[in-house]
Amino acid sequence: MAARPLVARQPNERLQALIQEAGCSNAGLARRVNMVGAERGLDLRYDKTSVARWLRGQQPRGRAPGVIAEALGRKLGRTVTIDEIGMANGKNLASGVGLQFSPTVLGAIEQVCELWRSDVGRRDFLSGATVAASALVEPSRDWLITGADSQVARTAGARVGPSDVEAVRAMTLALTELDHRFGSGHVRPVVVHYLNSVVSGLLSGSYRDAVGRELFGAVARLTELAGYMAVDTGQPGLAQRYYIQALRLAQAAGDRGYGGYVLAASMSHLAAQLGNPREIAQLARAAQEGARGRVTPRAEAMFLAAEARGHALLGDAHTCHTVAGRALAALERAEPEDGDDPGWISHFDRAYLADELAHCYRDLGQAEAAEHHAAQSLEGHPESRARRRAIGLVLLATAQVQQREVEQACHTGTQAVELLGQLRSTRGAEYLEDLQLRLQPYEDEPAVREFGARLELQAA
Repeated sequence: MAARPLVARQPNERLQALIQEAGCSNAGLARRVNMVGAERGLDLRYDKTSVARWLRGQQPRGRAPGVIAEALGRKLGRTVTIDEIGMANGKNLASGVGLQFSPTVLGAIEQVCELWRSDVGRRDFLSGATVAASALVEPSRDWLITGADSQVARTAGARVGPSDVEAVRAMTLALTELDHRFGSGHVRPVVVHYLNSVVSGLLSGSYRDAVGRELFGAVARLTELAGYMAVDTGQPGLAQRYYIQALRLAQAAGDRGYGGYVLAASMSHLAAQLGNPREIAQLARAAQEGARGRVTPRAEAMFLAAEARGHALLGDAHTCHTVAGRALAALERAEPEDGDDPGWISHFDRAYLADELAHCYRDLGQAEAAEHHAAQSLEGHPESRARRRAIGLVLLATAQVQQREVEQACHTGTQAVELLGQLRSTRGAEYLEDLQLRLQPYEDEPAVREFGARLELQAA
């Protein structure tokens, strides 16, 4: 019988570096791996010789790579992925980072931390990624059918308490306010570095189940904010990864309402920006179904408004009007301020709903209604919502173009240009580009030429 050809293995330098960083001997790592395996119901009997084989490039089978990563992570006090220990073996390809709705809490931690680490490292596959509609819809299906995580407590790493959770919440609030005022171009790098340098350590720490649920909820909100900021800096492919992970973190928190919000406010709006109307409605309906009975009327109104936008883009005016009416009725039930509203939906007021409806009527070609709701949204948005006001002005100008009020549209558009000049927002710039396209049939008119010159001056 012929001998099997020898396959040359490359030394696992990644694993070697982590063992050195952890200050762990081969025998010590083997003991830790066996202990973690026992916690997972595995009868592992590794020794220092096993570790030496791994360092020479041998790939252990089954669940062992994940156990090794967990053991090293506990010693280092942070999350360690199988990619980091050089044992991904094609199963954790970089291009797939953040695109999966992990079936386990440990997997969710591993995946989101890898996403943050890759983002900070400015991996090319993240910045150049495109959005696939299936990558938005499939996680919503997983979220709908996945049962609650039975427990999220951890016993490894530094102790995490309520004050740590409150710090994440306070940071999220402060960063959100800065984003509203100045645009994501100024703020997103700060968010990503904070997630990677501070929040990843908290997720990898030690916490009781109750504290863990609160922590996952807080981190879900900050992760969703980072996703929105990716949209606002022209990186939709990166945004979808953040949104999927925010959805999974909300599941770990046991917060079905916020999971619905991620689907309706984040994923469906991303689908709208990319021109996938069917997916907009699907995601919004998934939010309604998955959070049924667990959200306040204000959140119901937001979910319904998102669905209405999908029907508008599909050209289904009847269904759009019906769903929009239900959204208005839901918000009426929420007025005045509802003390039961969670923080993540408290911003959704009449101005925000009017903004959503202005988009609907713009897409349906019902210019008078679009103008009415755009003006209503501008009346309600405070000066601190600078980007939202700028978008509202563009919506108003668009409705004016649709009614052939070209000079007035240019005047309104100029106000938007002035406001966006104070922001770093790709999303705002895209709205202006759309307005400019709509003005092209009137390009010979003096007001349109002057508006075009103003845009060119600002872009210079």
